[in-house]
Amino acid sequence: MEYETRGPFSEECRLAINRVASYELHISDAYLSMPPPFLTFDQACYYSEDVRMPPFAKFFAEQAELKREHAKQFLRYLRKREGVICLPVIKRPDIDNWGSGLQALKSAVQLENTLTNVLQDLKITATKDNETGLVDFVKEFIHKQRGSIAFLEYHQKLLEESLQQKVLSAKSAKSAESAETSVEET
Repeated sequence: MEYETRGPFSEECRLAINRVASYELHISDAYLSMPPPFLTFDQACYYSEDVRMPPFAKFFAEQAELKREHAKQFLRYLRKREGVICLPVIKRPDIDNWGSGLQALKSAVQLENTLTNVLQDLKITATKDNETGLVDFVKEFIHKQRGSIAFLEYHQKLLEESLQQKVLSAKSAKSAESAETSVEET
């Protein structure tokens, strides 16, 4: 492979690869902290199959592992070219309690969009440095990002529609109840 015969990456490429790996780990940690609020601690930590969970809860668990593996792949790629690993610190999300599934989905979409931007930055840097092997490597991850974002946006839309239906149902039930009360009074 081309990256085995070339020397180390440029400093800019090395920093960009470290940033991607760090952000992948950051998202992994965020996904691990996004269990649905109705689960007990044990169920949340182990994503128990005994509890009926929304599909995005399973997605968070799977993505936490996948993002961690992606970070390892970027670090291995960097090490094969004698690159120094120095992961930048990324500020932890301010949210300790994700509150609702909708809030978790919105946050996940935001995290995934940011990761896509970080990957695009790496691709631009690699292109500028004529690192064709790295460009091809990064393109695979950008392609995967599109699928993840589409999944999250789809489930966010479904959940928003479901919540909107519940609100409308509650309003119509309340209207019917008040109409019955006024009919009884007359």
